[in-house]
Amino acid sequence: MQLFLMKRGGEEIYVGPLGRNSYHLIEYFEDVEGVRKIKDGYNPATWMLEVTTQAQEEILGVNFAEIYKDSNLYRRNKEVINEQSNPPTGSKDLSFPTKYSQSFFTQCKACLWKQHNSYWRNPSYTATRIIFTTVIALIFGTIFWNLGKKIGTQQDLFNSLGSMYAAVLFIGIQNGQTVQPIVDVERTVFYREKAAGMYSALPYAFAQVLIEVPHIFLQTLIYGVIVYSCISFDWTAVKFFWYLFFMFMTFMYFTFYGMMAVAMTPNSDIAAIVSSAFYAIWNVFAGYLIPRPRIPVWWRWYSWACPVAWTLYGLVASQFGDYQSTIEGEDETVQQYLKRYFGFRHDFLGAIAGAMVGFTLLFAFVFAFSIKVFNFQRR
Repeated sequence: MQLFLMKRGGEEIYVGPLGRNSYHLIEYFEDVEGVRKIKDGYNPATWMLEVTTQAQEEILGVNFAEIYKDSNLYRRNKEVINEQSNPPTGSKDLSFPTKYSQSFFTQCKACLWKQHNSYWRNPSYTATRIIFTTVIALIFGTIFWNLGKKIGTQQDLFNSLGSMYAAVLFIGIQNGQTVQPIVDVERTVFYREKAAGMYSALPYAFAQVLIEVPHIFLQTLIYGVIVYSCISFDWTAVKFFWYLFFMFMTFMYFTFYGMMAVAMTPNSDIAAIVSSAFYAIWNVFAGYLIPRPRIPVWWRWYSWACPVAWTLYGLVASQFGDYQSTIEGEDETVQQYLKRYFGFRHDFLGAIAGAMVGFTLLFAFVFAFSIKVFNFQRR
């Protein structure tokens, strides 16, 4: 067993073996002139500390640090250090492919497990979101009762569009806002654990994004079943699938947008302000207040860059875009009216679905990139 002994100030006074019953340590200090001998049965550790105090140095007129540097023990230690400092011929320096102890996949699993437990232990966020969705679904379903079957006039059609439009804004913005404080708190934990070398930014971002998916899917299923049945849209497998798909992707990109806003700003308060500004702009360019063909051409480009506009396009086109019934008081079918007035085409559903997936992936990617690049920790 080896002992590394220092006095006040951090100077070495003994570095070497202890020996049986601290024999080598005792022998070393007893060789110093003036140091009292250890008594039989006395604790060597206590004796060592007593005889090497600053007061003893003043009494004896010695400096134990200087004595150690002039000793053979010090010279032997230096020889060992020099010998060990020169690597053997043919040896290589230690190197690791990454500073993290586990692979990327293992980090992802660990982060996902951690996020799952975090969400499970936070019912105020998870359960509240489901309850809010259920309540809103019941309210909207009863307010717009059987509107899906009433498309005989322009007003009926606008009422049905309004039910879709209102749902997107209510639930979507709610998702975007409620997730921000959660991500803000989780990011603080992430800063600490990343600094400790537990995992990198990308596995954390991957887990934060992925843990939202099953919760959003449950939210979409609850909302979709209640509203779709109350409003009485066509009960066909294709149309029901499109409705769930577009609502699911909408809730997803709103949630990821809220997460992205937090990752790009110092805290959730600033993120909420920035997000609210964009929600207002999305509302204007969604295509309901002002249909896309009626937006001035110099602003029409943004209607294609507005994710809510794509949501409304997909919901309306999938539910009513193939209707061949004539609108009362008009000389055109529902399909023709939607194409002329709103610019909605039923044969464009594939492109709409691609755009919705693109917005979702874009916001998730920017969130991950921002988590990796930006660090707002103040220390």
